[in-house]
Order: sequence, then C-alpha cells, then structure tokens
Amino acid sequence: MLTRLALALMWLLHFLPLSWLSPLGRAFGRLLFALAGERRRVTLINLGLCFPEMPEGERYALARRHFEVFGRSFLERGLLWWASPARLRRLVRLEGLAHLDAVAGRPVILLVPHFVGLDIGGTRVMLEFDIVSIYANQKNLLFNAALLKGRSRFGGSTLLSRQEGTRKAIKAMRAGKPFYYLPDMDYGERDTIFVPFFGVPAATITGLSRLARISGAAVLPVITRMLPGGAGYVVEIGPPWADFPGATIEGDTRRMNAFIEDQVRRMPEQYFWLHKRFKTRPPGEKSPY
Repeated sequence: MLTRLALALMWLLHFLPLSWLSPLGRAFGRLLFALAGERRRVTLINLGLCFPEMPEGERYALARRHFEVFGRSFLERGLLWWASPARLRRLVRLEGLAHLDAVAGRPVILLVPHFVGLDIGGTRVMLEFDIVSIYANQKNLLFNAALLKGRSRFGGSTLLSRQEGTRKAIKAMRAGKPFYYLPDMDYGERDTIFVPFFGVPAATITGLSRLARISGAAVLPVITRMLPGGAGYVVEIGPPWADFPGATIEGDTRRMNAFIEDQVRRMPEQYFWLHKRFKTRPPGEKSPY
C-alpha cells in the first residue's frame, strides 16, 4: 500500500514545474537525512575514507547536500516515467553526440558512473537512440516493475537483469546498440580486483576492460550533472578514450577509477555515497561499516 501511495504521489508531483519540484525534493532529502540513520552513517563513513583531509564539519555538510540531491533525484524520477518527450528534451540537455559519430560502425561502451542523475541521463539518451543496459532487480516488486516500465518507455532499448549476464549485452553492442554501463559499485568478490578509489583499496569489477577487449568497443564516458534549482540537467558524452584497452586489465581498471575520482571532485555531492562502496575487503581486513 505504501509503495502504491508513493508512486501515486510521484505521478502527481511530475505535473509541477521543475522550479517547484526541486525544492520539494531537497526538503525530502533533508527529511531522509534526519530519519535514515543507517544510510547517513554509511555516507559519512564513505566521505571519511575518501576525503580524510576534509574537516569533519565540512564532510557532514557535504553528506547533507548529498541527501538533498538524492531526494531531488528520487522525486524527479516521476518525470522519467510520465513526462512527455518534449518536456524531457527541454529539461535535460544532451551534449557530445559528435563524439558518438566519431566512432560510428564500432561497438560502443558508455561508461556511466553512479551520479544521482544517471537514470535521467539514460532516459535522455534513449530519446535519441536505442541502447543496451543491465539493471539490478529491486527487492520491492511493485517499485521494481515501475522502474523497469519507466526505463523502457522510449524506442527499442534492451534492458537486461544482472542475472542474464553480459553475453546478451555484447550481442546487442555488436548489433549497434551502445552499452550504458555502470561498473563502479561493490558487487562482491566475483570478477573483481582491488584497485584504489580515493586511495582506498576498492573491489572493482574488471568488466570495462574485458568487454572492450572482447568486443573491440570504443569507451566513451557519460556524466549526468544535476543543475541548481529548476535549471534541469546536462548529459555530457565525452570523447572516446585513447589507447583503451591498455596493456593490462588492472591498469585499465585503475584508469577507470581514477577517471571517476576526477568526475566526483567536480560535483562531490552528486556521487552515490549511500552505497557501501568498500564493503568487500582484502583478506583479513574488516569492513568499515
């Protein structure tokens, strides 16, 4: 019942102009910051590990700003699910399509770090061309169904569950669909190596390097930036990475994490700090959570 009420509220809110919806989202985020003690604790631990030089008060303020933009992204998700294509094009600016044109004819991997706007970025991209992507099933079946339906609104994109693996994704890439790929979370020990993320050993999947080697794909980063107030979003498709894949899978994976670090420093409040990024530890090391 609560999920149905939440979805109904999101549907009603999506009719509001973004200049009204955004402050409501920030207020919702502040409420979450006050009530969601466990996720607040995880966020503060992550920020302490990644920014040890930052004074504790500044990290606390950064955590609070993160919850505000997360609250925005949650309420504004209704736009993805119900707003018209014309409205989405007005609210979300897409830049860098010329970089995709430069690799026409090759398989493409779009490297998408976990910033709070990544779903709106994916929807905006799907308004222009079909993609393939892999998603994680949510525990709440009703919300999971709404999420999948919302992500499938436009075009003929291919959405695969993590349980389906990457073989179908490679096939879709070779058929001309860019792979909207999100490899920067802690997925456990399988297919991972420990490489630094903000100087902390982080279990990181090696899929970007392996997929590029198998498919011959070009790798282009895609960063979605939430703008202040009612200004909307910008989705930036970057140029294809030169000399990738490199000599070793470990070197490629380090390069990926270093790139994501640089992007996080541009807008640290928008990275997904609620996730237990460092829960998988090297042998003998305790989880920080």
